[in-house]
Amino acid sequence: MTDWATVFLAAIALATGVMALIQVGVIIYGARLAHRVNKLADRVEREIDPVMGRVTEMSADASRATKLAVAQVERADEMMARLSKRADETMDLAQQVLVVPAQRGLALFESLREAFSSKTKSAPEKASENAADTAAVPAAEPPSENDDALFVG
Repeated sequence: MTDWATVFLAAIALATGVMALIQVGVIIYGARLAHRVNKLADRVEREIDPVMGRVTEMSADASRATKLAVAQVERADEMMARLSKRADETMDLAQQVLVVPAQRGLALFESLREAFSSKTKSAPEKASENAADTAAVPAAEPPSENDDALFVG
């Protein structure tokens, strides 16, 4: 049995040696692979850094543009508010300058027309109008010619 024991012992030694060589090979391959991964990571970082710098610049530009746009919108809003206020003031002024005097002028013309039309009416028409007026209005003083002269409008 000594021969078989030696053979088995040699087989065990050979298997252990092969296992040791395989483990050493795996460790060397793992170290090389780790070195390659580090190189790849460095390369990716070198290529991405400029891109990230550009992205940062673009986001800063976008932020600046947004701030400018907000400022422009606020200015436009203020301008529209001032324009609206001035338009209202202009319309009020136009009404005071144009409409009110025009209304007063029309009232003056209407009173003059009534005054002249009452002078030109015949006596029977005046009597019928006075009868209609006195029927609708309770008893009051009869109008005189002096009252027409005092009416301004």
